[in-house]
Amino acid sequence: MPSNTQLKAGFLGLGAMGSPMAHHLYKAGFLRTVYNRSPERAVRFSQDHPDILIAPSPEVLASEVDVIFLCVSADEDVLEQINAMSPVLQPGQIVIDCSTVSRMTAMEASRRVGSLGAQFFDAPVTGGVEGARNGALSVMIGGCSTHLPTIEPLLATFSSRQTHMGEVGSGQAAKAVNQVMCAGINEAVTEALAFGVGLGLDIEKVMDAVRGGAAGNWFLDKRGSSMTQGRFAPGFKVELHQKDLKICLAMGHAIQQDLALTQKTSNHYAKLIEAGYGSEDISSLYRLKRPYA
Repeated sequence: MPSNTQLKAGFLGLGAMGSPMAHHLYKAGFLRTVYNRSPERAVRFSQDHPDILIAPSPEVLASEVDVIFLCVSADEDVLEQINAMSPVLQPGQIVIDCSTVSRMTAMEASRRVGSLGAQFFDAPVTGGVEGARNGALSVMIGGCSTHLPTIEPLLATFSSRQTHMGEVGSGQAAKAVNQVMCAGINEAVTEALAFGVGLGLDIEKVMDAVRGGAAGNWFLDKRGSSMTQGRFAPGFKVELHQKDLKICLAMGHAIQQDLALTQKTSNHYAKLIEAGYGSEDISSLYRLKRPYA
């Protein structure tokens, strides 16, 4: 494995989060090649990032780099891409999965990568699209601590905090905790703001006052005004958080932990998806709570 300054990275998955993360790796001089299942996104990315190669397949991407980043939507996507890379994965290479998937999927991905002599880290992120664009995400890392010094400089290009949670799978477990918190915060903020509107208050003044107190939070700051104005551009899509909450609920069931609020949010998301709002930001939960809903 080359030194950190010589590492070559590839990025697989150029969605709303992946594209800005890859951009920061490019700015730091690590990124060499990208791949996206929808080729137009890779072409668009390469137009703004000279000298970046568009790999025609995950296998070709993996053959060109030392570190492979994944940022895809679902558990089956992670395993599918790892299987596609497997013919060329070699000892010394590192696969870092920044997707949000189940702990069991992370462990299975690690088993497949490890059987080829390569290293695997589950490294889900939180901080939203804003955090990705600003290079200010928080990364929750699961994997062998021996190799952390190798990957931390790369992770630091798009994050302000990197926390090693423990063995493989612990990063995804920590992300599940984060997603449960996000569900509760979404319920509380949307309900409270709808309550304020129902009381006839100037909701912008309410938000300004609340931000300075104990109830102030990121979601209120970033989504409060847009949701009360009926704007729900993602952000973080309802259908993706719903997918994550199903993972959380399954994990809770496995340890006999009652996640009642998470179940409530999941049920609310199901209503939004059924009504055609699955691609909106999760703040569209406000649609179900506003007084004139």
